This record gives sequence, structure tokens and C-alpha cells, in this order.
Amino acid sequence: MKVLSRVFRGKFLALIQDAMERGKIQVPDSEAKLRDPVRWRALVTKLYAQEWVVYAKPPFGGPESVLKYLARYTHRIAISNERLIALKDGRVTFGWKDYANDNRRRTMTLDATEFIRRFLLHELPSGFVRIRHYGFLANTGRTKNLEICRGLLPQPLPPAPPAVDAQDPSEPAQPGDISDEPGRRCPVCQRGTLHFVRELFPLERREQQKLPGIDSS
Repeated sequence: MKVLSRVFRGKFLALIQDAMERGKIQVPDSEAKLRDPVRWRALVTKLYAQEWVVYAKPPFGGPESVLKYLARYTHRIAISNERLIALKDGRVTFGWKDYANDNRRRTMTLDATEFIRRFLLHELPSGFVRIRHYGFLANTGRTKNLEICRGLLPQPLPPAPPAVDAQDPSEPAQPGDISDEPGRRCPVCQRGTLHFVRELFPLERREQQKLPGIDSS
């Protein structure tokens, strides 16, 4: 939590400093002394030295629920076409759900410019793209469709991986176990099996042996 508070402090004060330099902050007359650049820098330095308190409430459903919630924003746009009701006289009418009142369906009408402003608040920053799933992975029936797909597969579902017991890592593998072969046992747990795929050489050796490069795209 201390790391989070310091990151938040740094980003917040950096934005404040940038806004001050661009004249976006109006200092009231009661604090006119802060208009002096020297006094302002002294205040910012003092704030950097102060430990900030940042409270992040643990999610009720655990990390999985947070990821599921955030995943919606990587797939969906700000508003679907079905919620757009009318465009008349430069005003947009759309539907919304009132979660505070039993999820009642309501309508709202805004000026087109205000509607566009709110819409653009949900646009992703430059360099980010949204993820779209189609077909049986579409969000509307993904769970049911996956169950049907699994039922139609000609092969049985793969068995769940066996639970790792609390055996001492130094205990040798059982006779006949493939991990008992020299060079095949995991150097960490001493129980898993290593499968050789390809040896990756440093750049110098790769050039000397004229090995093809590896495309990671």
C-alpha cells in the first residue's frame, strides 16, 4: 500500500505542477504568496516529503471479479446502438438503467455536443485497442455456447492436473517415472518433467553458427 500511495503522490503532484506552469490554476488572494515560484516549489517539495494515505478497498469477489469487470471495458464501446432512441433538433435521447431504483429503464436527453463529450470520455488512450469476440465467444451467450461446444467435442475433456502433494523436493522420483531420466527433472521442484523444444543461443553464437533468428511477432 505504501508503494501505491507514493506512486499516486508522484503522479498527482506532477499534474498539479504541470497545470501551475501552464496557468491552469488560479491561486486565491488569501494564498497570494504561492504565486511566487520559489514559494510554490517549496510547497511542492514539502508535499513530496509527506507520506500520503491511499486506501484501496479489497474486492468482495476477489481478484477474479475485478478482472471480469475490467474486461467489459476492453470489449465494449461506451454505448450500444440499441440504447440510442432519437436524434432531433441537435439533441440526443438515449436509454439508461437506474441502478439506484431497482434497475429501472429510463431515458435521458442531452445536447449533441454534451453527448459527444461524455462519449469521448470512454475512448481508449492512443495506442490501445478494444478486444472483440464474435460467434460462440460473444458475451451474450458465451457461457451457454461453451457448454454446448464442450458437449459436442468428439473427445473427452482433458483431466484436471493432479494436485501436487507436500512431498519433500529432495525425495527421488518413483522408478519408471520419465522425470527420473538424467537431465529431465525440473531443477526447482525435482518432480516435474522438462521437455526439450529448442536451445536459444546468445546473439553472438547465433551469428557465428548462422542460426536463423526467432520471430517473436
